[in-house]
Amino acid sequence: MFRGSSFHNLDPKGRLIIPARFRDALKQSSVDGIMVSKMDRALFCYSFEQWHKLEERIANLAVKSDNMRRFRRIFIGGAFECQLDKQGRILIPPSLRQYAGLGKEVVLVGVLEHFEIWSRESWIEEDSKFQDDLKNEDMRNEVATLGL
Repeated sequence: MFRGSSFHNLDPKGRLIIPARFRDALKQSSVDGIMVSKMDRALFCYSFEQWHKLEERIANLAVKSDNMRRFRRIFIGGAFECQLDKQGRILIPPSLRQYAGLGKEVVLVGVLEHFEIWSRESWIEEDSKFQDDLKNEDMRNEVATLGL
């Protein structure tokens, strides 16, 4: 499981050191790498086992709507396999860096079964938007269902 968030830097070649706490979670996988795709102006990163489970769920959906076809096309079609090197880094493909607006400063955010890579600016905007949304009664009630 992936939890917590932390600030990191991409090197000039677009490589990112995956933090030890995330590498430890990935060690449960038989392959030394991750699958990375794009959504919500960020990059979504999965172990290969989690990725295969996600693909199975998507493939087995009863609904074959236009929206789901588009989602499959972009999310699955835009995914890349990124291997960890000996220093625990991945090379983020240029098209994904461009999609997420990644510059030098990035934020890694653990979201249980996957983690996300955000540009620092986009993450600050996302966090601010969430804080504003918490002022909304519907949002507070939805969060309250978790017992918080």
